[in-house]
Amino acid sequence: MTGFQNIKKSLFGGTTSAGRQFGMIFTLVAITLLFQVLTNGLTLTPGNLIAVVSQYSYILILAIGMLMVIVAGHIDLSVGSVAAFVGIVVAKAMQLYDLPWPLAILLGLLCGAVIGAWQGFWVAYVGVPAFIVTLAGMLLFRGGNQLIGNADTVPVPEGFRVIGAGFLPEVGPATGYNNLTLLLGLAACVAVAWREAGARRTRVQMGAEPGPLWSSGLRLAVMVGVIVFATLQFAGGRVGTSFPVSGIILGVLVIAYSFYTRNAIGGRHIYAVGGNARAAELSGVKLRRVNFLVMTNMSILAALAGMIFVARSAASGPQDGLSWELDAIAAVFIGGAAVSGGLGTVNGSIVGGLVMALLNNGLQLMGVGADLVQIIKGLVLLLAVALDVYNKAQGRFSVLDAITRPFRRQEPPSATPAEPVRTSDNAPSAV
Repeated sequence: MTGFQNIKKSLFGGTTSAGRQFGMIFTLVAITLLFQVLTNGLTLTPGNLIAVVSQYSYILILAIGMLMVIVAGHIDLSVGSVAAFVGIVVAKAMQLYDLPWPLAILLGLLCGAVIGAWQGFWVAYVGVPAFIVTLAGMLLFRGGNQLIGNADTVPVPEGFRVIGAGFLPEVGPATGYNNLTLLLGLAACVAVAWREAGARRTRVQMGAEPGPLWSSGLRLAVMVGVIVFATLQFAGGRVGTSFPVSGIILGVLVIAYSFYTRNAIGGRHIYAVGGNARAAELSGVKLRRVNFLVMTNMSILAALAGMIFVARSAASGPQDGLSWELDAIAAVFIGGAAVSGGLGTVNGSIVGGLVMALLNNGLQLMGVGADLVQIIKGLVLLLAVALDVYNKAQGRFSVLDAITRPFRRQEPPSATPAEPVRTSDNAPSAV
């Protein structure tokens, strides 16, 4: 192996967990810098970065739930309609019955859970394919939105808008920045450093080679540099703005679902079912329960996404949620999930969603019309994935394979299909 290959392996194909994160961050940085040049410096302005997080947080929340659905081998076409339906129910409840907004949020989550249980019942216990169930749900709940709202716009109170249009408040001394955002960035830097050190410590305890120290230091320096830059941008926006509350909600969900899918038994079962449902069932996985829970969870997250969008828009309308399911599905597949199920990560889906968000935002900043934006997004998605699949089939360099490789754990050659439950958290290992 040449010196260049050793360096490449240390940075991009290393065995530490932090090394996997580095590849994804590098990809995001590259895309961001491209549009920074094409938009004459508009992409990385504080106002635009805040707008990107605020505008696309609900799609990224949908991507988390859609990842679990797709990994389990299903698809959900109803998420946009479910989000719109919950949005109008919550808005009407606050308008007609003066329901306090915290209770309205609980009502919306409960409504999403009921809808998810309804669809999950048909998928898990009746055996109707999720594609058909959610296609029916898309029509059913879109019609319900228009029926309850009478195809009108229903405003929501000021307090409710915080979850979609709110920002971290100004506290502490006058530093010229939002202090809470600075503290959030500091916490992120500490977490990254702790994870890098923990990854090296774990490998040493297992008797494995932790990799050269310089590679860990370089990865850590780049990741901390990106976090510091983003923190200063979010904290240094115009007075009254900072890191969006919707971004905080998204961050909490990413951490929670990443831990669940990678470490919890339930998360491993989802990968086992998607990889080989029959083998998983023979291994003791309760197939129906897993399918029921992933569909229910998807609708709960769709309900949350719908409420965040309504809060940001200050009103619920009949056009809410249109094509959201397509954006969520695209984010998951760009992030490395397999169409057949069993593969994919929460972090990868978030990156896929950010790629689509930056593409959409960059084209808008360049003055491209909405019609052409849709055409370009569709062509870019199709051509990029088609070219990548072709190159991978020919044994050539694969962009998606390289992007997702840092997130994958290499399976030992002796692994067999009889171990789906034990190794399911390692399943997302290929595009």
